[in-house]
Amino acid sequence: MTHAALFIARFLIGFLMIGGAVNKGLGPDGAGGLLVAAGLPFWLVWPALAYNLLAGGALWLGIAVRPVAVTAAIYCAVTSFFHLQVFLAQDDPWQLTIFVKNWAIAGGCLALAVAGSGAWAWKPDHPHA
Repeated sequence: MTHAALFIARFLIGFLMIGGAVNKGLGPDGAGGLLVAAGLPFWLVWPALAYNLLAGGALWLGIAVRPVAVTAAIYCAVTSFFHLQVFLAQDDPWQLTIFVKNWAIAGGCLALAVAGSGAWAWKPDHPHA
C-alpha cells in the first residue's frame, strides 16, 4: 500500500508540474505577465518551463525524488507569491486560491522528500536516507 501511495503522489504532483510546463509553453504570456508584474524579466518563463518539465518527469520516473521534491516545494512556495501579489492588487479571489494551492502542493512535496520514491521507481531512494 505504501509503495502504491507514493507512486500515486509522485504521479499527481508530477502531473501538476508537467501541466505547468505545457501551460507555459502554449501560453507564456500568463506566467510571463506575473513575472513582469513582479519586476522580473519575461524570459524567466522559459527556465521555469524547463524546471517544471524536468521536475515533473523526475517525479514520474522516480529519479532523485528527495532532492527534486525539496526544490519543487521551494518553487511552489516562491511562485505562490506572484499570485498573492495579483490578489492584493486586483482583489481576484481565484489568485488567492492559487496561492493556497501552491502551499498545499509544497506540503505534498515536502512529504515526498521525507518519504522518498517508494519501491516503484526507476531509481528507488534508500528508505532511511
